[in-house]
Amino acid sequence: MGNQMRVVLNGQDAVLDAAAEDTLLEVLRRQQLHGCRESCGQGVCGTCTVLVDGHSVTSCLLLAQLVDGSDIVTIEGLGQPGHLNVVQEAFVREAAFQCGFCTPGMIVSATELLRENADPTEREIAEHLSGNLCRCGAYPEILRAVRLAATMLQDGDGSL
Repeated sequence: MGNQMRVVLNGQDAVLDAAAEDTLLEVLRRQQLHGCRESCGQGVCGTCTVLVDGHSVTSCLLLAQLVDGSDIVTIEGLGQPGHLNVVQEAFVREAAFQCGFCTPGMIVSATELLRENADPTEREIAEHLSGNLCRCGAYPEILRAVRLAATMLQDGDGSL
């Protein structure tokens, strides 16, 4: 198919095939990681957000070959069934989704934020998530969920 690249994918060593023109999103979806989704295909909606070496990226724009050797985390790598990470748990508690299409990208972005800033203001949360669009308009619930996750982390009630 293309060139092989070695990465750490959701905590596991992986060898992935990627042609020169493949985006990271395309490669991840071939791995049956469907949490990162394509919506706009232009890097403006955030549904394809994943962490690469701890930083959120829009995987629909990033050529896969550029992440060879990187640590990649998708929504599937943040928590486990029955043991959600603190952001996932907060999103459930606050019902911070409607259709759910944007939710994985929102959670990945919020996880990055809370790793960098354990006590963000509402403005900081909104600014950090500004690259993630929710077409259903669940923004108030999303902001509450991120604040709840920050509080839960401060109280020692969950982990990222």
